[in-house]
Amino acid sequence: MLGMQIPISGNEGTMASTAQQSDVTQRSTRRRGKHVHHGRTLAAWTGSTIGLIAFIVGAVAVVIQNWPLFWASVGLAAVGLIATVVLQRMGYGAH
Repeated sequence: MLGMQIPISGNEGTMASTAQQSDVTQRSTRRRGKHVHHGRTLAAWTGSTIGLIAFIVGAVAVVIQNWPLFWASVGLAAVGLIATVVLQRMGYGAH
């Protein structure tokens, strides 16, 4: 609530809200040119899917205490990270 002014007369409240509204309007128009993908790219989906599978396999491996399977899932997570970077550099990412 810092920076808010308490209106004393009827005009001050209107003036303050107009100034705030124009500031918000200017900020939203400046951001319109940038398109945000929110991860909707082939690189993001591939990396997320491989990572999800790696973490599920790793969790199961810890529960059943199968350490070679656990380390294989760590390797699979690394493969997912590498696949994401490679696909981004090939042009399938948001950059």
